[in-house]
Amino acid sequence: MTTENPGIPRPDESQAQRLSFPRQHARTQRFTLGAPRAFTVAPDGSRVVFLRSSDGTDRANRLWVLDVSDGGAERVAADPHVLLGGAAEKLSAAERARRERSREGGAGIVGYATDAAVELAAFALSGRLFTAELRAGTARELPVPGPVIDPRPSPDGRHVAYVARGALRVTGADGEGDRALAAPEAGQEATVTYGLAEFIAAEEMGRSRGFWWSPDSTRLLVARVDDAPVRRWWIADPAHPDRAPEQVAYPAAGTPNAEVGLWVLGLDGSRTEVVWDRARFPYLARVHWSADGAPLLLVQSRDQGSQLYLAVDPDSGATRMVHAEEDPEWLELFPGVPCWSPSGKLVRIADEGGARVLAWGERPLTGPQLHVRAVLDVTEEDILLSASAGAAAADPETGEIHVYRVNELGVERVSREPGVHSAVRAGGLTVLVSATLDRPGAQVQVLREGKQVATIASHAQRPGLTPRVTLTEGGTRNIPCAVLLPTDYKETDGPLPVLLDPYGGPHGQRVQRAHNIFLTSQWFADQGFAVLVADGRGTPGRSPGWEKSIKNDKTLTLEDQVDALHALAERFPFDLGRVAIRGWSYGGYLAGMAALRRPDVFHAAVVGAPVTDLRLYDTHYEERYLGDPNRTPETYRHNSLIWDDGLVEAAEPHRPMLIVHGLADDNVVVAHSLRLSSALLAAGRPHEVLPLSGVTHMTPQEQVAENLLLLQVDFLKRSLGLTGE
Repeated sequence: MTTENPGIPRPDESQAQRLSFPRQHARTQRFTLGAPRAFTVAPDGSRVVFLRSSDGTDRANRLWVLDVSDGGAERVAADPHVLLGGAAEKLSAAERARRERSREGGAGIVGYATDAAVELAAFALSGRLFTAELRAGTARELPVPGPVIDPRPSPDGRHVAYVARGALRVTGADGEGDRALAAPEAGQEATVTYGLAEFIAAEEMGRSRGFWWSPDSTRLLVARVDDAPVRRWWIADPAHPDRAPEQVAYPAAGTPNAEVGLWVLGLDGSRTEVVWDRARFPYLARVHWSADGAPLLLVQSRDQGSQLYLAVDPDSGATRMVHAEEDPEWLELFPGVPCWSPSGKLVRIADEGGARVLAWGERPLTGPQLHVRAVLDVTEEDILLSASAGAAAADPETGEIHVYRVNELGVERVSREPGVHSAVRAGGLTVLVSATLDRPGAQVQVLREGKQVATIASHAQRPGLTPRVTLTEGGTRNIPCAVLLPTDYKETDGPLPVLLDPYGGPHGQRVQRAHNIFLTSQWFADQGFAVLVADGRGTPGRSPGWEKSIKNDKTLTLEDQVDALHALAERFPFDLGRVAIRGWSYGGYLAGMAALRRPDVFHAAVVGAPVTDLRLYDTHYEERYLGDPNRTPETYRHNSLIWDDGLVEAAEPHRPMLIVHGLADDNVVVAHSLRLSSALLAAGRPHEVLPLSGVTHMTPQEQVAENLLLLQVDFLKRSLGLTGE
């Protein structure tokens, strides 16, 4: 299926939009500032709580309430500028790490939690604890020890639990009675925490939390993490030799993980350890505690080939198995599951018969027509979920993600227009967030019984360009692709140099039917390139087999980039004599592999924050795909760019490479790029290295983000011989 959006640039709407695209893109944090997010719907359906900054360049989020019964009126429930008296935020090292794990580049109120009635919200600012009464619209600080991390009210709104200096603490919502329910033991303050997610849970499992309230508000499930077994690495800032390096606990593939346990802590001071076979199932992947059943855990084996769903007896700490799963490749983790339905049935997402289905108890409620991605809400009447078209769908719907209602009677699609949709629901009210190819940003509608009762405005800036994108499929494997040509391109202009712009790996779908995801690609196209974005094997959203086909061989992801390029060259104006590739993270790894192993296809590469020796990346990620490097070293060597400081494979001829890396990156550490540079130098291969001082795996700094785009274009034009054109 092929669809086109020719795209005609709109006139400038403000002085801000007369900025260059790189500057506007950087200043607006990719046009996300000012957009509403983090929605919570009250169970009575009367209001919606959300975060939003004041405009498209303001990083500081406020807490807002939309009153549905008042005609959709919006009001501010908490303003960080007021609460901090205009003072600049001060973040603890632990809070900075949490934001890095979640790729949070905003400021102000970046997260909040509410009680069950959505009457009280709690959040942290500058390591201080604040609450907001959502009906009254008043906010105040609670005097507690800090720095405060992840405060969460009890369901009844009478208490607030939070983490400070590794201890799980609780205070009354009135600010009285603050106390620690669990704290690191003497001598273990540097390694033990209660109530926080460990590195790989936050970075790879999608579990950012470390404690969960009981439905009756009398006790909590609390994770105890001891990272003493984890090897220590050092992150230095060479631009500031007067500063000591920062020590980080990094669980590289094949090395020890943190020890993670779980405790039931009562407000009355009781402590009960939750017991399961932690030796066989060390990964605590999910925790769910609702009024619909016993506390529910999902625990995984280290190789992620088996997992157990466990029900917990909170009085004794004993667990019983509810369900077990095994997979010869690996078992994926999904948002929103596992959980209980109100009738007490286990709700999960499973790979069965080559399809990814929604399971209700032991019965699948969906089939191969849908590829289920997340569970959004569960009620007695139905389950709300997000899904892509499955392998058996009549229309492949390239790049679309929709919201569906599912029950025993069938499946109903909630979102209508072609695009990428998500939703939050409670009290008969649905907040539907919709992005489309022909509209900048996302539209937020508040629906009741399918009818719009309100909208939530976005203050995000409108981009100064519109993608001219064609969504299609390429090659014998029907690889999802997007092709972008210069805005003013005409067929008589002839073939164009090609720039591949992929992520191209697990958990990173780039080909989506949404406007803003292609803005940077369009900007590169407007510099004189035909840009190709391809989601080959290993990327999400298509089928379990598509994702898992890269088991033990990530080089297939490069093969699919080449296949897509050659297939689409028959239909688009691609000059195959001038082909470049750029990427960041997995995309950077892919770009480096392209230049080294397929110089017959690629003539230049921008290699951003690449993983080059896969033994230096984390356990949960790499071992899922490649096993234990202590047992499968040849698999790791085959998939790495370098091995023992030498290039694994380097075909002729040499191709120009620009290697870019943030020196403060604690996810893909700069050692990856430094060792690649050393190996290239030893092999006599010219290359360029761009170190980014003070930059992490994100690049939120405005000047860095802007100039990084400009420098990439300069490198690509020089390398492809385009400077004289």
